Amino acid sequence: MPKLHILPHAELCPQGAEIEAPSGHTVCEALLENHIAIEHACDMSCACTTCHVIVRQGYESLNAPEENEEDLLDRAWGLEPQSRLSCQAILGQRDLVVEIPKYTINHAKENH
Repeated sequence: MPKLHILPHAELCPQGAEIEAPSGHTVCEALLENHIAIEHACDMSCACTTCHVIVRQGYESLNAPEENEEDLLDRAWGLEPQSRLSCQAILGQRDLVVEIPKYTINHAKENH
């Protein structure tokens, strides 16, 4: 079972965390199951960017992003080459280091 090292995030995980999750789960599922309340405004249907994460180590062990995810990521705050939507990033066998960006773009929450 891969381990996910979550870097500190001021609101969601101030001390950082190390969690385990089964291969085949998404990063978003792993975070939520371990009480790290990452936003997921579209209920993990790949229709927003609120669950955006940056995979600092282990990126290549995840499934390849599909075109829809790549198109959405273009709108994410703080996009980097190792960015993924955590609802679409399926865990493989290797450990990951994950950073949750400081901001998200959530139009519903921001009354847009």
